[in-house]
Amino acid sequence: MVMIKPATKHVLSLSILGLVILAACSPSPMANAPPINLDSAVAQAKAGNKLVLLDFTGSDWCPPCMQLHDKVFSRSEFQAYAESNLVFLVVDFPKKFHLSADAGATNELLAAKFNIEGFPTLVALDGEGKEIWRHLGYVDGGLKEITDNLANVRSKAK
Repeated sequence: MVMIKPATKHVLSLSILGLVILAACSPSPMANAPPINLDSAVAQAKAGNKLVLLDFTGSDWCPPCMQLHDKVFSRSEFQAYAESNLVFLVVDFPKKFHLSADAGATNELLAAKFNIEGFPTLVALDGEGKEIWRHLGYVDGGLKEITDNLANVRSKAK
C-alpha cells in the first residue's frame, strides 16, 4: 500500500481539479468556425443538385439540440446522406463559448432572416434559396423522418 502525504494529496487534488476545469472550458470546434456564407451554400447546392439544410442549434445548452446531434447528425449514416444530398450548415447559438464576432453576427442575421423562434429548428432550402421545409424541435423519427421529409419536399419542388 502506498501512503501519500497530506500535502501531496492536496497538490494532487488541485492538479486533477485544474485538468477537469480546463477540459470543461475547452472551446467547441465551432468556436473557430468561419461565418456561414449562405449564398455560397445555395450555389453549391444548386450545382450539386442538393438541398441546403440549416440546423439552428444551441449546441452546448439545448438538450433537444444536443440529442439531435448525438443521435442523428454525428452518425455516419447521416454524414453519408448529407454528403450526397445536402449542404449541411450548423447555425449555432452557444452559451458556454463565444463564436467569432463575424460568425455570431452572421448567425443572428440568419436567425432573423428565417424567423427562428426556438431550438432546434431545421430549415431546408432548394437550389434557389427558397425555403421548402421546416421543423421545430427534436425529430422523434430521427434520420429516417428527416430524409423522408426532405425526399418528399424535393419531389414536390421538381
